[in-house]
Amino acid sequence: MAKNDYIDLKTDIPGPVGMEWYARDRDSISPSYVRPYVLVADHAEGMQVTDVDGNTYLDFTAGVAVNSTGHRHPEVIKAIKDQADRLVHMSGTDFFYPIQIELAEKIKQIAPGPTEKMVWYGNSGAEAVEAGLKLARWHTKRSLAIAFFGGFHGRTYGAVTLSGSKAKHREGFSPMLQGVVHVPYAYCYRCPYNMTPDTCGLRCVDAIEEVMERIAPASDTAVIVAEPIQGEGGYVMPPEGYFQKVQKLCQQRGILLMIDEVQSGMGRTGKMFAIEHWDTEPDIMAIAKGVASGLPLGIMVAKKNVMDWKQGAHGSTFGGNPLSCAAALKTIDLLQNGLMENATKQGNYITKHLCEMQKKHPIMGDIRGKGLMIGVEFIKDSKKSKAKEESNALVIEAFRRGLLLLPCGENSVRLSPSLIVTRDQCDVMLEIWEESLDAVEKQMKS
Repeated sequence: MAKNDYIDLKTDIPGPVGMEWYARDRDSISPSYVRPYVLVADHAEGMQVTDVDGNTYLDFTAGVAVNSTGHRHPEVIKAIKDQADRLVHMSGTDFFYPIQIELAEKIKQIAPGPTEKMVWYGNSGAEAVEAGLKLARWHTKRSLAIAFFGGFHGRTYGAVTLSGSKAKHREGFSPMLQGVVHVPYAYCYRCPYNMTPDTCGLRCVDAIEEVMERIAPASDTAVIVAEPIQGEGGYVMPPEGYFQKVQKLCQQRGILLMIDEVQSGMGRTGKMFAIEHWDTEPDIMAIAKGVASGLPLGIMVAKKNVMDWKQGAHGSTFGGNPLSCAAALKTIDLLQNGLMENATKQGNYITKHLCEMQKKHPIMGDIRGKGLMIGVEFIKDSKKSKAKEESNALVIEAFRRGLLLLPCGENSVRLSPSLIVTRDQCDVMLEIWEESLDAVEKQMKS
């Protein structure tokens, strides 16, 4: 790896102080957390994270797609500090305060479709999804929901019931919430019907209708819940026309369409929300992660005629916290004034170079995504056997070289850097990616 301005490794990776903190963590914090490697962060700025041993890394995770404006963006920090000087908490479920209303008005403006919408606040993506599911049942007076294999919507009971990503998210917690039926997603690289996008006629949407005809009557189905680009499922992207056909199906059957933009929203794909790439207007949408540049905030936004539940039906003590609202308003301003365009520009650059790299490294089976939501699926052979160990090994090799990545799905690695990423930082990432890939392939041969 050539010397660069972003990575500075002073100790073995992980370092001795980090390992001391790791031992204390293992004695005190839930073992249910998933950490692919031992990074004990001390401070961060922009695209860089420095650990407790003084090692500085280039961060292409953005705190799991949360730090959309980078770590500690100065304008976001100022907005938070200014708000802290005025009001820290008042519980928006029970009281009124201007900044919560201002953010709701802004969300109505940027969400797809006309502005006749209403906003509900929580603290996380899972809470936003739970609120959307409850609202769908309330509004339609129907009980069933249809979700997708590969989808991920959170860890609370309703959200994990909707999820179809990994069995370990459910293991030991049954029974799940009643009334959720799963169907295959439009995973073209591994089409469940062994078809291709140019000839299938979107067979996967027809399969939803078949499910309705057999086990989930449309008259009992309240909502279809989907991520526009699946996140934890492997950054899986649907073909053109897919969501338009799903929306038409919903409209014909009186079913609500709920889109989970928790990971894909807030400018990450080059548009404010990924569903806009498919010209689709959801009835309900869940927003979180990148909306407040690191502060906890979950938002459920719905068409005004859909959000018709009565006073007291659902609330949240900390939802719409003034500090989070201030951060979100500044985040949206930054996204609209250059960062979304940068996501498209740098995302196209990364994807182009990964595709060139793929020609030399057939282990990179599929490269997909939009903007700075890029997934690479790893395979062992021409039969597309899943290279699970190899994809995880790539993440570890990159970490040892000072690049932070995260896996997703069973055998994919995601690239989800902050939207402030520069061309030079992309070049450093690509160099380390290929070095790490060379190391993994060498291990495979030995």
